[in-house]
Amino acid sequence: MKRILLLLVMLVVSAYLAIAFTWLNHTPLGQMVEQVKIVVEDSARTCFITPAEATALLKRNRLYPVGKNTDSIRCKAIEEVLEKNTFIEDAECYKTPVGNLCIYIKQRLPILRVMSDNGLNYYIDDKGHTMPGGSHAAHLPIATGNIDKKMAEGSLYQLALLISEDVFWKRQVEQINITPEGEIELVPQVGDHILFLGKPVHIEEKLERIRTFYTKGLSRVGWNKYSRISVEFDNQVICKRHSTDK
Repeated sequence: MKRILLLLVMLVVSAYLAIAFTWLNHTPLGQMVEQVKIVVEDSARTCFITPAEATALLKRNRLYPVGKNTDSIRCKAIEEVLEKNTFIEDAECYKTPVGNLCIYIKQRLPILRVMSDNGLNYYIDDKGHTMPGGSHAAHLPIATGNIDKKMAEGSLYQLALLISEDVFWKRQVEQINITPEGEIELVPQVGDHILFLGKPVHIEEKLERIRTFYTKGLSRVGWNKYSRISVEFDNQVICKRHSTDK
């Protein structure tokens, strides 16, 4: 008897939850969309796309939903149009029970700006893909010199990713320069010197060697004593003094 009673209670609860869920997700027929809420993730870190720009994009494609019947709104079409924008990684659109629309946008996150000798100007995002440059501004390290797209999306991206994920290097590296020989130079924000990494191999180990030298060496002799600090060769740190240093 207790088992039957328990089963009846579970059935009633299940039916109640099913009805409640259906009601909460149901939008009455013929209801008009009065409001659209657009949220852009990581707006504090970068601002390549704004809610106003997303609104304008939807209006150009005749998909802006305000004033339209909720039954005519195609969320999938809205998502697809937004995701065609080069600065948007992902978009999610859904209707609320009261007939409004919510759009959640995840923008692509640049980690490096490339201004190469061949005149190209673009960004590399955190997935290793290029993004157009133009008027958008982002406080990022700038890569200059002899850079082609293969290098930008390969070894240069790996270096930029290491820098962006490390608080110390993110604050320290201002510029990355690629020499005509394909070797890497770093221009730090603190210290009057160039960090020479050589060929783009064993980058993580080279950065760690420089960090150790910063801690144990430059902290004693001063940040401006050397003009060049090289970790090109394994297990070595080779320093060149400024010509005016006596």
